Formats: sequence, C-alpha cells, structure tokens
Amino acid sequence: MKQLVILSGKGGTGKTSIAAALAHLASSEMRLVLADADVDAANLELVLAPTRVEEHPFEGGAVAEIDPDECLACGICEGVCRFDAIIPGEQSYQVDRLACEGCAACFYQCPKQAIRMVPQQAGEWYRSDTRFGPLFHAHLFAGQENSGKLVTMVKQQARLLALDTDADLLLVDGPPGIGCPVISASAGADMALLVAEPTISGVHDLERVLATTDHFGIPARVLINKTDINPARAGDIEAFCQERGIPIVGRIPYDTTVTEAMVNGQPITAYADGPATEALHLAWAHLREALRS
Repeated sequence: MKQLVILSGKGGTGKTSIAAALAHLASSEMRLVLADADVDAANLELVLAPTRVEEHPFEGGAVAEIDPDECLACGICEGVCRFDAIIPGEQSYQVDRLACEGCAACFYQCPKQAIRMVPQQAGEWYRSDTRFGPLFHAHLFAGQENSGKLVTMVKQQARLLALDTDADLLLVDGPPGIGCPVISASAGADMALLVAEPTISGVHDLERVLATTDHFGIPARVLINKTDINPARAGDIEAFCQERGIPIVGRIPYDTTVTEAMVNGQPITAYADGPATEALHLAWAHLREALRS
C-alpha cells in the first residue's frame, strides 16, 4: 500500500478539488481508502457526497472541575491559574469551562484533592462510503484544540482499513500550512503532492511546506494550480523547483468549469472535459508512475 498526502503552504490553493479529482481518476485503476485530514475545515465530503456508516466522539483534552463538597475555598487554585478560569465563591470555587485550558495546575496544587480533570468531547470522526472508496473524515468543534491529535485518529483509522482490505493507495487530503496537523497528516507518507499557486507569496508558501516534507524525508512533487493567471509568478515557482530538483507533475490552467463542478458536488474530472481535466489526467499519470517506482 502506498500513501499519498496532498499539502499546500497556505489554504485556498485548490488542494481539496485536486484531491477529489485524483480520487476519481485513481479509483478506476486501484483500490482506494480516502482521508480528509483537514479537520479544522473539512470539505472533501462536499465533493464526494459520502454516506456515513460510523460516527465516533473525539476527546481532545480535559477541563478542571471542582467538587463543592470538598473545596475549602482556600484560593490556591485561583493563585496558580494563569488563564483566569477559577471563579471565587464564599463556600467553594468554580471553574469557567470556556476559559480553562486544561493545564491541570490547579489539580496538582489543591491540598484537598477537590479538583479532577474531566475529559471533554472536542469533535467527532466518521467513516463514510463514497463512490470512490471508504472515506475517513472529522469535525473539530468550534474553539477546540488538539486538531493534530484528531488528524492522527483519522489517519490511523484510514491506514488500518487500507491494510485490512489490502488497498493499493491511501489518499490523504492534508491540512494547509506547516503546523502539527500537517505533520500528523504526513506521517508515514510515501509521497507528498504540494499544490502551489502563482501569487506573490507562491514561492514562499511552497518553500515552507517543502521544508516540512524534507525534514521528515518525504519525497515531494509539485502541482501548479491556476498557472496561467500569473505566468511570471508561475515561472518563479518553476525556477525554484528546477533549482531544488523537485519534479513538477502538472500545470493546471484556470478553468471556470472547476467551480461549476464544485457547485454540482462533482470532481472536475468526472463532471466535464476541459483544460483542467486534461491537466489532471496528465498529473495523475506522473504520480502513478512515481508511486510505483
């Protein structure tokens, strides 16, 4: 089984649209398992129209809770809290759950052991069926952290199913940027497809995510999206890749049909022929050969 993760140095580069198109193209040739690892803003399901078959809670951390019967109202917990999450009272103290960061300083300092750390549900993860293969995806609740941990959960479940079903490819739509969720999504990948766009910050965005994949020893390929909207900037990206010896697997031109396909809930390659579809066919051919080598 091979693992391909799709990344970008910033959001909005068309990463999910490309992931959906590659899922469509790859599914006609091999057995797929899909994972949407962008749990902070998961939207691959909008294009794949999945049917949920499993739903599971995700515990992302814990918040402090004070037992009023045991609390001495000594104020030690308030003194050690750096997030103003302890609310004083005459008989006992309380915790503002929205302000609590789960650091457990109060838990360790309470002389009466009147404080306990209560796990909280930070989101949900799902297994769904799509016409291209099983999809694992998730929803992180608003204001919650530990998205890297949730990404690991999604990726782990997808990998286990891929191994159990002897799938050929685990295709991961990764999160943007270079933070912990990206590291979690990239773990164990055989190849990273880096989606770049020809903007002023295009080379910088590409360089920062490439530094991440290089650090973890993940071979990278580059796909330039909307390459014709700014040929000069696209040329800068090409020159950067040539200088660093990074293969460019495709150059996708700007195509309004991509938007039409998204509105209709379809990958562009399944929706209509056109310049973007043709470029994605060529990109997949390059990726397929690279994954086989």
